[in-house]
Amino acid sequence: MDQSSTILTPPSEPREFGFFVDGAFVPAGTRDVFERASPGHGVPVTRLPKCTDADLDAAVACARRAFDDRRWSAAAATDRAAILLRTADILRARAEEIAYWETLENGKPIAQARAEVGGCVGMFELAAGLARTVHGDSFNNTGDGALGLVTREPVGVVGLITPWNFPFLILCERVPYILAGGNTIVAKPSEMTSATTLMLAEILTEAGLPAGVFNVVTGSGRSVGQRLLEHMDVDMLSFTGSTAVGRAVVEASGRTNFKKLGLELGGKNPQIVFADADLEDAADGVAFGIAFNTGQCCVSGSRLIVERSVADKFGRMVAGKLAKARIGDPLDEATQIGAITTDAQNDTIMGYIAKGTEEGATLLSGGTAPDLGQGQYIEPTVFTDVTPDMAIAREEIFGPVLTILPFDTLDEAIAMANDTEYGLAASVWSKNIDKALTVSRQVSAGRFWVNTTLAGGPEMPIGGFKLSGWGREAGMYGVEEYMQVKSVFIEIGKRDHWIK
Repeated sequence: MDQSSTILTPPSEPREFGFFVDGAFVPAGTRDVFERASPGHGVPVTRLPKCTDADLDAAVACARRAFDDRRWSAAAATDRAAILLRTADILRARAEEIAYWETLENGKPIAQARAEVGGCVGMFELAAGLARTVHGDSFNNTGDGALGLVTREPVGVVGLITPWNFPFLILCERVPYILAGGNTIVAKPSEMTSATTLMLAEILTEAGLPAGVFNVVTGSGRSVGQRLLEHMDVDMLSFTGSTAVGRAVVEASGRTNFKKLGLELGGKNPQIVFADADLEDAADGVAFGIAFNTGQCCVSGSRLIVERSVADKFGRMVAGKLAKARIGDPLDEATQIGAITTDAQNDTIMGYIAKGTEEGATLLSGGTAPDLGQGQYIEPTVFTDVTPDMAIAREEIFGPVLTILPFDTLDEAIAMANDTEYGLAASVWSKNIDKALTVSRQVSAGRFWVNTTLAGGPEMPIGGFKLSGWGREAGMYGVEEYMQVKSVFIEIGKRDHWIK
């Protein structure tokens, strides 16, 4: 269905979902149910079961059986690729439906959700090709009596815990690559935004994925999520969320089976702007980098580090851009900035805005919560007169709050950019290629953009330095992340006996 030219509205009744195990939906039955209200409209839109410990154990056991009997792990790469390509085709056909439910639960603008689903189609298409190109190595240099082989094997059962800010995009930055490597999955989406993960389960089954390979349990992170990360029969866990929870994930792995971990955690990402940049382009990019997804983005460019000679002018340019951004109903095609996803996050962002003024920063623009008659919204906010020790300059706010810090020299800009415990992403804006390359080499960040931000395709790896996480997602790096390397040494001919 193409609703891009119509006015979309929330459903009259919340949609009922079950959870998904062994290729089929399991209804809520007598389980407690979580009812999700749309943050942009304040009305209930989905109802999902709160899975029990027994439900989680059953899902893991199912994934284990599906892995151990080799229905997927030993499938030919051509068969895996065909299913991933069929998934891409179905996603393309159902893109509008997925974007609609993503917007309802998350509060992001429908136009953004559509674009994200389109990007997810590309991820499945790329993963289909990668499934056929996974390979190892050989060592034919050990003499006539031996041959060395290095093979890649799937890691096994993967637990996948995804957040509420990009429910479908982050899911699809992982699932197709995990499947391309031959693994089975137990996914636990945020209880706030579970609908599109369950829809993907349905789509994968329609595409021909064997039962038990992709399973979805719903419920809170404190209960079902905790049990998943501690489960002894889960071989690897992928977690996307805060650094604080990431620490708990590492500790849980150490207490149990030392499961392999993939962690994409917090960020306090710099956008470095030199006076020789195209300032109009840079202002638009900086505004996009802080306001996209209402700043609820781990790679959001929340620290503007700008050359002092243009700092005041550039700050006004960014504030002017943000003032023109359209805030409104997420289901309105014209909306650029949607709702804040959760009540708790709304309170957190407004608390940081208040703290910024208390600490002595100057509010250049924004800082208020507009009343649009329904839902919860925050204006993009820009602070000047910020010092590096302020909480708004050091702590991840996860909202549309930008701090401006001036610099005088290239070395000072690099030092300021690296003055953080995080290392997830960074941008530099300059027309001087020497400056841009120097900064890109010396700033600690897993993703780096030059004269752009929040850009790139599924071929490019995703991940962070320092407290921003471990491992890489997407592209061939994302497939290899979910595989083990095995060394095989083969002797040829008669053995030279040790005991004569």
